[in-house]
Amino acid sequence: MNTATTKQWYALYTRPKWEKRVTETLEKKKLEVYCPMNRVPRQWGERKKALMEPLFQSLIFVYASESDQERIRETDGVINFIHWLNKPAIIRQEEIDTIRKFLNEYDFVSLEKASVNLNEKVRIINGPLMMWEGQIVQVRTNVVKIMLPSLGYALVAEIREEKPEKTVRPLAELNKRAV
Repeated sequence: MNTATTKQWYALYTRPKWEKRVTETLEKKKLEVYCPMNRVPRQWGERKKALMEPLFQSLIFVYASESDQERIRETDGVINFIHWLNKPAIIRQEEIDTIRKFLNEYDFVSLEKASVNLNEKVRIINGPLMMWEGQIVQVRTNVVKIMLPSLGYALVAEIREEKPEKTVRPLAELNKRAV
């Protein structure tokens, strides 16, 4: 397969606060772009509201080939690709999927800069993240952390305790038990 036409995920630096604008511009150029959005609590006086903001400041992801890189760089608001060993860094599909799943599962996600040790792979065997593979970073009650090795970050979220569901039984069923 020709590397110039093979598509990969890349991370792009954008101008500060331009993540959404650059995402829209690249989508108009028919490129697949992912700008992870996170629910963030904000308070003005006594009024509280949850806003959607980019999870990564000045960072978006684009699924493109090497031949697309020049027209991506020319886009207004794009500073450059994140580089590793003098080449645009490739972000694994699994990490993009992990970010998407994590943001769908949890509200109010935060980021932590993390040291990366690629040797400690685990698979989660129960709970909402069952069958995800990743690295154990920290185990604490009601906190979930997932490593993103190629980005050097960990996604962190608090697990809300599940409220017990009320079960309503049909009146006929209750009458049968009374007899």
